[in-house]
Order: sequence, then C-alpha cells, then structure tokens
Amino acid sequence: MTPGPWVPEVTGDLGDGTYRNPVLAADWSDPDVVRVGGDFHLTASSFGRAPGLPLLRSRDLVNWTLVGHALERLVPEGAFTFPRHDRGVWAPSLRHHDGRFWIFWGDPDHGIFQVNSPAVEGPWSEPHLVKEGIGMIDACPLWDEETGEAYLVHGWAKSRAGFNNRLTGHRMRPDGTGVHGEGRTLVDADRIPGWFTLEGPKLYRHEGRFWILAPAGGVATGWQGAFRADSFFGPYEERIVLSQGDTDVNGPHQGGWVRTGAGEDWFLHFQQTGAHGRLVHLQPMRWDADGWPVLGDDGSPVRVHRKPALPPAPASRPAVDDAFPGGAFGPQWQWTANPRAEWVRPHGGKGLRLACVRTERAGDLRSVPHVLTQRLPAGARTVEVRLRLESDAPGARAGLVVLGDAYAWIGLERGGDGGVLLVHRFAPGNADRERDAARARPAGAGEVLLRIEVTADARCRFSYDAGAGPVRLGPEFAATPWRWVGALLGLFAAAPEGEGHAGTGVFDDFRTTAATP
Repeated sequence: MTPGPWVPEVTGDLGDGTYRNPVLAADWSDPDVVRVGGDFHLTASSFGRAPGLPLLRSRDLVNWTLVGHALERLVPEGAFTFPRHDRGVWAPSLRHHDGRFWIFWGDPDHGIFQVNSPAVEGPWSEPHLVKEGIGMIDACPLWDEETGEAYLVHGWAKSRAGFNNRLTGHRMRPDGTGVHGEGRTLVDADRIPGWFTLEGPKLYRHEGRFWILAPAGGVATGWQGAFRADSFFGPYEERIVLSQGDTDVNGPHQGGWVRTGAGEDWFLHFQQTGAHGRLVHLQPMRWDADGWPVLGDDGSPVRVHRKPALPPAPASRPAVDDAFPGGAFGPQWQWTANPRAEWVRPHGGKGLRLACVRTERAGDLRSVPHVLTQRLPAGARTVEVRLRLESDAPGARAGLVVLGDAYAWIGLERGGDGGVLLVHRFAPGNADRERDAARARPAGAGEVLLRIEVTADARCRFSYDAGAGPVRLGPEFAATPWRWVGALLGLFAAAPEGEGHAGTGVFDDFRTTAATP
C-alpha cells in the first residue's frame, strides 16, 4: 500500500481562526464522536492493545487531549495474553443516553460488547457481551427518543463470516444488554453497482428518518456513504457524500457526525497514510435541498477551513512526551497485550523501570506482550529517551523500538563477557526473528541517550549518545504499518529464558521534537 501524502508539521489549529487537516496527526483509527454540553468526546479502535478504547476531549473539534481509556483489559482475557494486533476492539461507537456514556464495539472473534459510565473519566462498567458470534464488527446503537425503541446495527468481517459488504440491524433491549432475535439485513451492498467492503456504520435519527453513515470501497481508496429510510428496517436509499475527488486525501471515510450547540454540523473521519496509520480529518457538513448531507467542499475533503463557530480553546494535542513522574507512565502508552503487574517496578524516584521479562521470544518483539507502545506521530521528528540497563544477566536487553510488520530497535544488551553492548537490530516483515544491524561498545557505565530521527515518509535513522556526542548506528530503516494500525513507538526490556530476576531497564525523559522545516 502506498503511503499517503506528506503531512506538514503545522496541522490542526493554525491560530488564525482556521485549521489544517489532519486535526489528529497520528493513528486514531475509526473515530467516533459525541457532544455532551460544551464538550466533544472521541474514541477510536484500539485492536489488541491494552488499555483499550482511548478517550479524547475537545471544546472546538480541532484541539484534542487524551483523558484516558474505557477498557482497562481486553476480554476475554485469555485470548489476549500475547499480541493479537488484528483482533480485539474494532471500530467502536460512542453515544450518550440516559445520563451515561456508552461505547459499543465488535470483536470479530467473540461478538458485540459494550461498556458504559456516568462520566468519561469513569468508572467504566465491566465489558458486557451484548451478542455472541463470529464476524460481527463495527457495532453502533441508537436509542430513539421519539418512540422509546432501541436499535443496533453492525457490519461483517469476511475473514470470519465468509461475507461482508452487508449491514445487519437488530432491535435492542433499552438497557443495552442484548438484542431481540437474529436481526435483518438493512443494506446489502452487493446489490448496489460498484459498492464493495461496506462497513463501519453509524446510526442516527434526523428529521423523522433513520440514517446510517457508512464507508465503502476500502480504507485506502474508498468513500463515505449515507443511507436513509423511513423505518429502521428499511428500505434504504443511498448516496455517496464524500470522496477523494481531485484532492490528495485518499479514502476519506469511516467516522462520525456531530452537531455543535450552535447548530453547525461536522464530520470526523480518517485518512489511511501507510506507516503513520489513520489520521483524523474534520469536514464541514451541511444538508442539501433534497435532505442529503454534503460533506467537505461539495463532497470533496478540505485541507484548510475555518474552525467551528465555538468559543476559543487553547492549542492542544494528545500527549506524546513523558517524564515518567514517580516511575509511572502516561495514558498515551498501551501494552501489546493484557499486562501483568510485575512488568513495571514501582518506585518513588525518577524514570520508568521495566522488568527484563524472561522469555523464549525475546528475538521477536512482535510476539511478546510486554512492549509498551504509543502511536508514531506523523511528520518529521526526532524521538529520544535515556536508558540505563540495570542487569547482570547475560543477554538481558532494553531499548527503543519502531514496531510494525517489520521492526527495528536500538538499545543496550548485557554481553556474555559481562560488558554492555550498544545494539541495533531489525526484523523484516517476512522473518520470524530479528537480526543484527550494528553493534558498538559504548563508553560509560551502561547509560545512553537513544535517538531515532524519523523523516516525513517514516524512514528511521538510529543513533546514540554515551556522553561524547551522537553516534550513528546501523542503516536506515523504513517503518511499516502493523496490519490495521500504523507503526508504533515502543519501550521494552527482556531477557532469555532462565532462573531468577533478570534486572530492569530504566527509561527517562521520553521526548519527541518536530524537525525544523
């Protein structure tokens, strides 16, 4: 898949009453949004990472902060003890009903789940299985305030169900705990000429009609569709309401509609961009004379546009940097599977202490669960973290990784002779073990500053500083996405199988700096 266009460093709020897309320049896949009072809230797919269901907040739909997660651990827990990066939480829907926030999602291997909470900050309920089954994805509820009825719509994963391009609807219990019957097909896009891979439905009531906003055509090349009907079970008529047109925004689709308190309509969606994943764009939205939504500039995505007519909000983006105060890490970090308490060594001092987990899989970081990751921000930047290896165990290592279908890392390893080596390793996408790219014997006592320079097209150059200035180590590495997600930045500590505690890797002052244009 070809990467998307270069993303300029100045995105989001331009400070002059306008914004430039993407408003979220990192992989916040399959976004959905809801307004409650003066606040907008957004969630996104988290697949097999934990915690899951990220929660973002904004006052103006342009400036966003990450406030936490709704799903502490993936369920069923036994299915996520090791990385399952293409499973888990697919395309959640966020709604507010009866004084509570609700998030529904489809897990293609287990069924449709929901969690709910009186506040975005929690506490969130334990995950509840609404409907068990294989292949059901992208679930969205609707509580019809006019009739008191409740409904649920979802799509299908062909890899599990054997078919897709179809949306199924159910009557739902008003308390969101289950559905009535097996449901009925609302839209069969095999019967619509030219449509394929219909998925990601979002269900709404507007001016007496039922509306489904749903993408089709695939994440890199597709479009946004709108469907409307007088009754929930149809029949539905359809229209394409957003497509690439003559712009450089490929595959603009899969997102959610939100109306501001002032009555303006806006649509948030993603753009697939290769190694940087699915970046989130904001499109203006209006209704034409025939009652159909019109997104962007008459159906084509905008890059620069005036901001929503809302009170000014301070410029903000989801956090990336982390000083690890008190030895804890911030909400931007996720494990590649359900975590264990012993992976982080608590202390009251400075730096994050990760246990060197003993494992037979230390040679393939894609297969171990104890990698602490966050999204790779789009645009050219430098990533740095200070590392100290506190281990006498031969083969113990810790480092900074760019993780995807292929990966590469730089870090420290305890050699068989007791010395500390600076190593750079990589694993191609078709290999099941990593290989050496370069090794060095750094000066100093096992503490270094690790650095990765990332270009705008996600090429990575690795270096270290052991006190005598930066030293380039090994060849350039081209970051790759990881199935449904963009490349991830990660911290890890590991050791070969053996007896006893293998020590820790101590990370301090994780920072990213945008490159100077």
